[in-house]
Amino acid sequence: MDANSSQPLTFYDFLDRMRNPASLDLVRAIKSFIVSFSFYAANPENDSKKLQDFLITMEDAIRDHPLWVGATEEEIDSAMEGLEKYVMTKLFSRTFASSPEDAKVDQEISEKISLLQNFLRPEHLDIPAVLRNEASWLLAEKELQKINAFKAPREKLLCILNCCRVVNNLLLNAAMSENHILAGADDFLPVLIYITIKANPPQLHSNLKFIQLFRRQEKLVSEVAYYFTNLVSAKSFIVDLEAKSLSMDAVEFQEGMEAAREAHKAAGVEALAALDQTATSARQMDPGPSRKMLFGETDSKGILVNQLMVGGFSNYPFMEAESGELTVGDVETLLTTYKDVVLKYTTLCRALKRLSISKTESPVLLERKASNGGE
Repeated sequence: MDANSSQPLTFYDFLDRMRNPASLDLVRAIKSFIVSFSFYAANPENDSKKLQDFLITMEDAIRDHPLWVGATEEEIDSAMEGLEKYVMTKLFSRTFASSPEDAKVDQEISEKISLLQNFLRPEHLDIPAVLRNEASWLLAEKELQKINAFKAPREKLLCILNCCRVVNNLLLNAAMSENHILAGADDFLPVLIYITIKANPPQLHSNLKFIQLFRRQEKLVSEVAYYFTNLVSAKSFIVDLEAKSLSMDAVEFQEGMEAAREAHKAAGVEALAALDQTATSARQMDPGPSRKMLFGETDSKGILVNQLMVGGFSNYPFMEAESGELTVGDVETLLTTYKDVVLKYTTLCRALKRLSISKTESPVLLERKASNGGE
């Protein structure tokens, strides 16, 4: 079963076999391998080689193991998928975005994309009108944005494959219904670049690096390799993107970037102001909890109150409460606090949403219209 299989991965079947007493030798080998990483400093390339060598060794061991006597190739492959997922989930904190350099690249890419989102349009990437399908693009974006919900390389890769398949289906549908002549990568890559910018997937660099290093190498082939390579190319394009990369005047590109930066700064200031207002309101409200919550059953002199004050929870009197400690008298206070939090949260969300500029008019165009008296 490869990464593009539609059948569910039997990870729990793998775990069940590992619980069989007969698998004790395999379990010991797996645990020993995982523990061995604690003896060395993190090094992505070295860690990758260790993993790939271990998976090859374990595949031979599983094939020869009594628990897999007579197993089909699909069953062996399923066991290896389960092994990769188990090991990489255990080693995730060590192997994913493990270096400051990777974190820096992730941040730089995310920040650049957030600026480009404000003014970049499909026509700037020469995407034909027939391929501009907002519904399909949104579906592809959602698939790509799921990538950080998983820890196993295979599952992260599936997010990429699902995104790319949506794009590929869009191209095929356009070819059949609109008589659009497919141009291969010349059609596919620009659409994928635009979707990546719209999605701004979290930690894009680290996710691609993680898959490349820790996915079983024999699985990065064929359709999987094609789609994965295209997203790597999309990331590289975005990193190096400048005016000459687009169908856009250099001055317009620079003005768009500057306008986006200013919009981000303004929204950031407004968001901080909203947060400060929320904190001030919380301090002023200071809703009082029930006497039992404040003093406890045996303490009537406020000793517990002092402990909460010292611990920094004086403005959040329900933080340490258990459900059984609440009284009917607390309901009104809780409801008032809840409404205030929702109000402040909504205000903050509105401030952050102002980061997004109208899809139909770029900040530069809006600025020009204002200077021309709204013409």
